[in-house]
Amino acid sequence: MRSDSPWRVSDFRTLFSAAVLSHLGTNAGYVAVPLIAVEALDASPGEVGALATLATLAFLLIGLPAGAWVDRLPQRRVLIAADTARGLLFASVPVAWWCDALTLTQLYAVVLLSGCATVFYDVTGQSILPRFVGRDGLVQANAAMVSLMAVTNVVGRGAGGGLVQLLTAPLAVAGAAVSHLASAVRLLWLKEAAAPAVPADRTREPLRAQIAAGVRHVLGNKELRALALCAALTNLGSQILNTMMPVLFVRELGLSAGMLGIYWAAGGLGLLLGSRCARSVAARLGYGRTLGLAGLVLAPAGLLVPLIGQGLWLWVAGAGWLLAMFKTGIDNVLGVSLRQRMTPDAMLGRMNATFRFLLTGALAVGAAIAGLLGELVGIHPTMWVGGALLATAFLPVFLSPVRTRQDLPPQAAPTPTPTPTPTTPRPAAEAKGTGATTS
Repeated sequence: MRSDSPWRVSDFRTLFSAAVLSHLGTNAGYVAVPLIAVEALDASPGEVGALATLATLAFLLIGLPAGAWVDRLPQRRVLIAADTARGLLFASVPVAWWCDALTLTQLYAVVLLSGCATVFYDVTGQSILPRFVGRDGLVQANAAMVSLMAVTNVVGRGAGGGLVQLLTAPLAVAGAAVSHLASAVRLLWLKEAAAPAVPADRTREPLRAQIAAGVRHVLGNKELRALALCAALTNLGSQILNTMMPVLFVRELGLSAGMLGIYWAAGGLGLLLGSRCARSVAARLGYGRTLGLAGLVLAPAGLLVPLIGQGLWLWVAGAGWLLAMFKTGIDNVLGVSLRQRMTPDAMLGRMNATFRFLLTGALAVGAAIAGLLGELVGIHPTMWVGGALLATAFLPVFLSPVRTRQDLPPQAAPTPTPTPTPTTPRPAAEAKGTGATTS
């Protein structure tokens, strides 16, 4: 029997330690790659926007089928392959730079292909977690993973900015490559990683039908739909802001890469504080009320971010960014725990893939909008669009049944597999239902 504490589960400790390395690599690359484009390749705001779009486009291209595949594939191998691929792709950037052959086209290819690997890594990581820690340990495990993401945002982005300033951006990307490869090696110690057995009827079910079942499970449930819409709008607004940050800091404000790293690290600190407070506040106020009040009180701080400028305004905008990310940290812990509890094991991969499709697809759309608006109306008006979206993203949850939920729902029951009648020779069609959900 699994303990309520995830730290007593050796596979969770292995997954967590590998995620430390993987997230450090991701965040170092997050700072270094756009700075390579701006400083070394003289990229325009539109080209920076295209780079950020391609980094997340994979979730729109393969995000939904990835969930169906992850529900069937050996998940330990998926995680290892994804981190290995990202490490090798990032390693190609400093090699090309040293050979004086680095181009924007190569950066576009690297971020697109590494984004494909990230699809499988993220979907698999969220799908495998409940099998390691049990449903009773989900909130604590998710709090640990979101806290990790926040800490690595602080350390990885701060270090990424510092490495760019001290060693140049291509060498910072080399550090990101090493981190991903080290994570792949650590995952070799992962033992319990097999996906649950796939029923015989599902092995014959068309991929499109399996994807549709996952989409209906999410969009057909009022609470899951509200959580998805809130998170997608948050990502849309934050990506518009983040896409313009390197251009704003380096070109318009004349600030260093190190200052950009510190600014992004402040958002990571907000994520960390929010994730650490989420459990205790939810235990006192209730899960839904915590999500609703956090949005009502903290989300408007997103309107402070477009005020960014020299002197005092840099601190005002930084405080707004920290508060907005504090709210996001709370959302990540409680929202992910809610959706995992509402989903049966056999649907986890498809549920997570649907969320990642919507959430990370919003990042791709946000980056494209940022690049387009940056070229047409300028950087500062574009920042105000992002800030307004970030400030209002809480409304879908605030106006939904989620706001009244006191506790986590009971564990979702497995989706029943009806026995086909002789006149219905297509048992796969019966699996298209949404499964057990909480309405």
